[in-house]
Amino acid sequence: MASRRDFLHQGARLAALGAAGSLATPLIAGATELQPPPDLFDSQALDLEFWIKPRTLSVTRPASNERATILYWKDGEVIESAYQQLCHLLRDVNGRETIPIDPKLLEMLWSTQAFIARYGLNQPIEILSGYRTPASNKRLQEAGIPAARKSLHMVGQAADIRLAALNEEVLGGLIKSFRGGGVGYYYRSGPRGGWIHADTGLERTWKG
Repeated sequence: MASRRDFLHQGARLAALGAAGSLATPLIAGATELQPPPDLFDSQALDLEFWIKPRTLSVTRPASNERATILYWKDGEVIESAYQQLCHLLRDVNGRETIPIDPKLLEMLWSTQAFIARYGLNQPIEILSGYRTPASNKRLQEAGIPAARKSLHMVGQAADIRLAALNEEVLGGLIKSFRGGGVGYYYRSGPRGGWIHADTGLERTWKG
């Protein structure tokens, strides 16, 4: 169970947004005039209350046409049955295998979703890729699709995600502000756009 110090430390992570100034890209993908909410960069935006409230994660998996909204954390503890559901949702859809997902990754996804919900953006996180078996990872490499040889996807510590309301720059910047791991920006043109790789490994950023 996380301590009060842990929660306060997590809340302080988002304060890094305060030093970021203003975003050069619109908050909502496709918007040209919308400005960030006035307190988006307020260092007090996330207080202890944010971190101790129940955590519900809403996700979709295009590859399997699944959608779920799951309360997985309450009163300082992970709800085991809900955690298992989320591990299943983040499984390797192609390899049909499931492993335990790093709880810190779930927290990263929830924090991102809960943060933007404060501004009326209530949308599920689209999971393009969660866990990958070594075989699935190798197939991606052979097909020329970005996949590191020692990908953290293979140990349940990474997810490739999209949020319909946010462009890649804003989504990646928000996740990066949590300072919880790596953030990869995958910019792509087309109706669906690109995606963001988020993991709980070393803090680093890159563009793919």
